Amino acid sequence: MTDPRQARRLPETLNEFQQAEGHPQFRVDVERIRFSPFYSRLSAVTQVISQAGAGLAVHNRLTHSVKVAAVARAIATHLSTRTDERASIAAELGGAHPVVVQAASAAHDLGHPPFGHLGEQTLDRLARTRFGLDEGFEGNAQTYRILTRLDEHDRPGVGLNLTAAVRTAVLKYPWRRGEGGIRRGGASKFNYYAIDEQDALQALSAYPLIERGQQTVECSIMDISDDIAYSLHDLDDFYRAGLLNPATISAEFRTWNRDLAKLRALDVEELAADTRTPGHSLELLWRRLLSKDAWIADADAFRAAVTKVQAEVIDGLVAVPFDGSLESERVLARFTSAWIARLQSSIEVHRHPDIRSGHVSLNQQAWHEVAVLKFLHERFILERPDLAVYQRGQASVLERLVDGFAAWLDDPRDARRAPRRLIDLVELATDDYRQLAQDAPQLVDSPTNTDLARLGRGRGIIDYVAALTDAQAISLDALLAGQTERLWDAGQGL
Repeated sequence: MTDPRQARRLPETLNEFQQAEGHPQFRVDVERIRFSPFYSRLSAVTQVISQAGAGLAVHNRLTHSVKVAAVARAIATHLSTRTDERASIAAELGGAHPVVVQAASAAHDLGHPPFGHLGEQTLDRLARTRFGLDEGFEGNAQTYRILTRLDEHDRPGVGLNLTAAVRTAVLKYPWRRGEGGIRRGGASKFNYYAIDEQDALQALSAYPLIERGQQTVECSIMDISDDIAYSLHDLDDFYRAGLLNPATISAEFRTWNRDLAKLRALDVEELAADTRTPGHSLELLWRRLLSKDAWIADADAFRAAVTKVQAEVIDGLVAVPFDGSLESERVLARFTSAWIARLQSSIEVHRHPDIRSGHVSLNQQAWHEVAVLKFLHERFILERPDLAVYQRGQASVLERLVDGFAAWLDDPRDARRAPRRLIDLVELATDDYRQLAQDAPQLVDSPTNTDLARLGRGRGIIDYVAALTDAQAISLDALLAGQTERLWDAGQGL
């Protein structure tokens, strides 16, 4: 009997080379993702700060995905080769297959649009306000749409035709928009649009012991590894770029430790009103953790995490500026390797996790430490005025692209000359909404042909713009404005 986790939407016969591989079905998925143009595209998509503005040393979405895969594969291999209770629980719930985890890690960021999270927020707003797409845009949902619909291997209608195991392993938020409630990510995070829901539910059915709204074991390993890599490799980028001011960061941490009793007496509104005062932002982080994750948030564990990050990151690593020397490279490599190894060894497996957690999670102390590491870039990088100015400009690029392509398709005299792929994506999305109107009319408001065409046109334009690289978005913006002097080179990205 065929393992339902290895089932594809359309059955395939593997060739002799594929069959010679260990775990052939899952190995095919890994290679299919790696050979995808959407995967290659990640090398030119911003992680947090753009390579164009900070040099080639910074991570992009591709290098980040490669490192997530390395962290995740190590965790999955460790779990799958053990014989203790953790391994038993993982196996009972569907397994922790290293190759499935590797495939999911490679694929998990495929849906990120140009310009990082700023691009995601901008396309979400444009999708809802310009085209009336109530579900908007979400990078995780776009990832699933790419894998199962937009990126075709050798047959239409099933995307890359991946196994159920790999499709479910990318479902970090296995619900539609608004269904998340108090789960991880809340109502704003989701992993599939209504037009892709049936595919997702079919894949999830291969894991009968995974409760609705919960990640598979393999997905939770990928999710934890994403957090580990994100927190440490962003720190790597900002340290190399000289963007972390030791004095400013140290003042935040030292003041919080010194004035903790006073800070605890302030309410959230008072803290938020004056985040520039040292200590306030760190206390706000604690309040946020306590409010959202009371199931694991612990005052002593948080204080221990602050102390560890202060000693090893602020007073240790960051106190000595990165100067590009071999010694500074060694120091940074030792720091990163030690933290990754410790966090990997802090993994727990739960048969019945909290609704805000997954079956595989970090232990309490490591969870707090990752939260404090992520705080460093959230507070001292993302809130920088120079980055804010740059991002506002990037948002304007996406707005002009969306409006420009919409106007082009609305022009009856010239719509036929629009990019062929854009036309294909609009037609594909329109077909998807027509099918949804037949299968689940309650999910489509007033499903007339005109409404369906409007929805399909909007989703197709968003799909097209979201698949651009940072450089392609900037180049196409210049093309649409008639301002490029390299017409034929610039037009190749269409």
